[in-house]
Amino acid sequence: MRLALVLASLVAAAFGQSIEIGAPSPGTTVSAGSNITISVFKPNSLTGSTEVGLVLALNPCRNNTCYAPTEVLGNVLYSGAWQPDYSQPAGALPPHQNFTVQVPEGLESGPAVLSASHMVLIGAGPAPDMECVNITVNVA
Repeated sequence: MRLALVLASLVAAAFGQSIEIGAPSPGTTVSAGSNITISVFKPNSLTGSTEVGLVLALNPCRNNTCYAPTEVLGNVLYSGAWQPDYSQPAGALPPHQNFTVQVPEGLESGPAVLSASHMVLIGAGPAPDMECVNITVNVA
């Protein structure tokens, strides 16, 4: 019985509950103290889900080492609810939400990990799922 539940959870997670950072693009240069817009995409899925929350964070790489967001988030830029939706009028983008956040003043220059950590309840059960995705940007 437990094996069936585990397999069902894995199958549900595999059906597109994943998110991605749509903007900025990897390698984009952002300025400390400036506002940036982060677009978080949630591709369509066959499995129903309920969004729980989202955390956007920026962590500078130090001594040529970039830490995974599952280890250290760094500077939290946003923490709270999110409701991905289609653009109006509908376009080519998947459901998404844009967040305008400020890059912290005085953040050291160089590469930094921009991450989106996402918690969602999947399916009728429901089953909890958490994921962290990231890109590297350059801080000027």
